[in-house]
Amino acid sequence: MLSDQERRDVLKTAREAAAPNKVLIAGTGVESAIETLRLTDYAAEVGYDVALVRTPHFYRKQMLPSNLLAFYRTVADRSPLPIMIYNVPPFTAYDIAPEVVIELAEHPNVIAIKESSGDVEKVRRMVAATRHIKRSATVTETFDAVTPRMLASASLGNGGGELVQVGMLAGTSEVKPSSSAVTVVGKMKTRQKEVGFQVLVGAAHKLHPSLEAGAVGAILAFACPAPTACYEIYAAWKEGNAELARLKQERISHAAQRVGSDLGVPGIKHGMDLNGYYGGPSRLPLLPLTAVAKLEIERALADLRN
Repeated sequence: MLSDQERRDVLKTAREAAAPNKVLIAGTGVESAIETLRLTDYAAEVGYDVALVRTPHFYRKQMLPSNLLAFYRTVADRSPLPIMIYNVPPFTAYDIAPEVVIELAEHPNVIAIKESSGDVEKVRRMVAATRHIKRSATVTETFDAVTPRMLASASLGNGGGELVQVGMLAGTSEVKPSSSAVTVVGKMKTRQKEVGFQVLVGAAHKLHPSLEAGAVGAILAFACPAPTACYEIYAAWKEGNAELARLKQERISHAAQRVGSDLGVPGIKHGMDLNGYYGGPSRLPLLPLTAVAKLEIERALADLRN
């Protein structure tokens, strides 16, 4: 719903507002490869770390495996940023086949997928079939992500910095680095970590089962109004407390499904307004929520206030 200029304005504004240690993912996918690359180039220029490229879908009858393989390989070959596939069939009505994702995962510049179908078995299958992929990634001493932008900033000793090559993030070869070797860049201590193809999910109501199936994280619309409640599921799972993670999942499941999926953008925006953020109005053809829908959201989020 944004104009071409607004997309660029959003990317620039978010980049300028973000903390320097945050990994920045730019949504750059549009219907054609060339326009996707143009927006990806811009995202790289303003300082993003990864490009999130959704599946082309308008001509879905022609989106055969060969089309998707050609599209993503073309983008990945030419992109200055590592590519994360974005599959979101609730909105595109197109579901990329796991076999295509598994094949694309072999490309050195395709590092991840955001899988928003809510299909836990598909997550499990993609994780299992890409387990052999091993690459080297730069991380901090405590294994937080480090991107080339962060390294450039650290080497300059300030919060700025310029874009540098992303080979170390994408991983151009299979290696077995030592996690104990520490490199100092400016004031930042880094080390290398062996990582695989990253499967993240986008369905908040399936977060815990997806993590159990092998997903490594999530990018959730429902985290806009309820970030802490979503994070608590991940944190409990990360600490090995499956029962707590399950309970935290049950706490948000109804609200995530109703507010995030059923009521969509207007629901998310009202939830943000309710929880102290700014959601604001939606654009046509999305209509304002009715008083009944607003009340339903307020009840659903009653114990999810931040």
